[in-house]
Amino acid sequence: SDVGSQKERVVTDEEWLEKWETGNIGFHKEEGHPLLQKYLDVLLNGRSGLRIFFPLCGKAVEMKWLADMGHSVVGVEISEQAVKDFFSEHSLPYCEEPVPEISGAKMFQSTSGNISLYCCSIYDLSSSIVGKFDGVWDRGALVAVNPCDRQHYASLMISLVEKNSSYLLVTVSYDPNKHKGPPFYVPETEIKSLFG
Repeated sequence: SDVGSQKERVVTDEEWLEKWETGNIGFHKEEGHPLLQKYLDVLLNGRSGLRIFFPLCGKAVEMKWLADMGHSVVGVEISEQAVKDFFSEHSLPYCEEPVPEISGAKMFQSTSGNISLYCCSIYDLSSSIVGKFDGVWDRGALVAVNPCDRQHYASLMISLVEKNSSYLLVTVSYDPNKHKGPPFYVPETEIKSLFG
C-alpha cells in the first residue's frame, strides 16, 4: 500500500471545473449510491429532521432523497454548473444569494428551504457560516481531496459535526501505483489517524 506516487499529486480547482464543463463526471451516480441506502440507518441513528452535510456534493441525487425524507441538506461544491444542474434536473425552484463572509461565494437554496448548496471552496467554510451537522455523507470527498490537504480537510470536517453525529465515508481500494488519482487511495490507517 505504498502511496508514494500519489502523495505529491495536486488537482487544481480549474481542473475540477473543467471536468464539469466537459461532462467528464464519471464520479456522478444517476441512481444514488447503494451504500447510502444500505447504511442509512447508521447515518440517521433513529433520528429525524437531521442536518446532513454533503462535502464536494456535485449534483448528488441523494441530496433530494434525504431532503424528501424531511432532513435539511447542506452541500458545498466548487462548480456552479453542478449546483445549477442539481436544481434543474430535479425541477426544484431555488434562489441564489451571495455569502457575505466568503468573497465570490454564492449560496443556492431551494425555495422550500431544506436544501442549501454553497458554491465555493470547502476550505472557505466554517461552522460560523454553515453551522454544525448531525450527519455527513462523504461519498467522494476525502478521496478527491489532494493528499497534501487531507489533514486540513479532516480537521474542518471534525469542526463541522455535532458531538453525536454520524459520518459515512466511502473510499476506494486499489494499487495507487497503477492509478494517479483522483479518486485517491486513502489507507485505513490514515483514515483512523485523520478522524480518530
